[in-house]
Amino acid sequence: MTGGTGAIGGHAVPALVGAGHTVSALARTPRKAATLAAQGATPVEVSLFDRDALAAAFAGHDAVVNLATAIPPMSRFMSAKASRENERVRKEGSRAVAGAALDAGVGRVIQESVTMLYRDQADLWADEDTPVDPFPMARSNLAAEANARGFTEQGGAGVVLRFGWFYGPGAEHSEQLFAQARHHVGLVLGRPGGYVSSIHLADAASAVVAALTVPAGTFNVVDDEPLTKREYAAALARAAGTAMWVRLPGRAAELFGDRLTSLTRSLRVSNARFRTATGWAPRYPSAREGWLATARTLDHRTAA
Repeated sequence: MTGGTGAIGGHAVPALVGAGHTVSALARTPRKAATLAAQGATPVEVSLFDRDALAAAFAGHDAVVNLATAIPPMSRFMSAKASRENERVRKEGSRAVAGAALDAGVGRVIQESVTMLYRDQADLWADEDTPVDPFPMARSNLAAEANARGFTEQGGAGVVLRFGWFYGPGAEHSEQLFAQARHHVGLVLGRPGGYVSSIHLADAASAVVAALTVPAGTFNVVDDEPLTKREYAAALARAAGTAMWVRLPGRAAELFGDRLTSLTRSLRVSNARFRTATGWAPRYPSAREGWLATARTLDHRTAA
């Protein structure tokens, strides 16, 4: 696994170990290596961009899960400069991973992507056949998906998991949103009646486990019930035990153009294809239940 100490990876590594799999994971620092070892994985120190070194690390493995990202924090999300490293990880890193997997004779590559690639669907449902929008911030994700498809074309099984807007303990942006909610501030990006399709990190992790047996292809990994952005803010407020006095920035977020278009559009995304292919189901049907569980974990962590 790459990205094993990231937001999804931090949940996926123990989920894979718990399912009985032997897991190796890339680690860039001794601290991250120690975290992986404590979770039962074997840490491997190698560059994400070194195809030959990756191939040596991948040898003997049945699957490679590429969850590597470098998403900027909320405070720098609008910065094009801050996004460049993530673009490099998505484009060059995914290319090196797919190539190394071929070199090492690995049979399966699972590539992380996002549902925010789809065009605005208003209140219509979106599935894997819904057209995507190659806006500037989406191009690196689309490049990563293309590398996974290329792996399939060369005889492997390339699986793309398009995750919804993930949240939960371990996701920096989630913990910041929860802290803001405690101060009666809610985040509504775009039209309040527009939809957001989300996924709790624990459910994203269980989807990674399920994807080890799914046929090659692209699959949406989202919860069962997308909420409107108004409902999502209310779910967060309820979990925080507060009332929303301020909801920002609302429709004004659309004025920022393609820097926020992935978050301002309305996406009511279906997980039916992945559920049918794997039997997977999210533990938290919607963000209502997921944010309550997140609040319990964050409150317990604070108390400890």
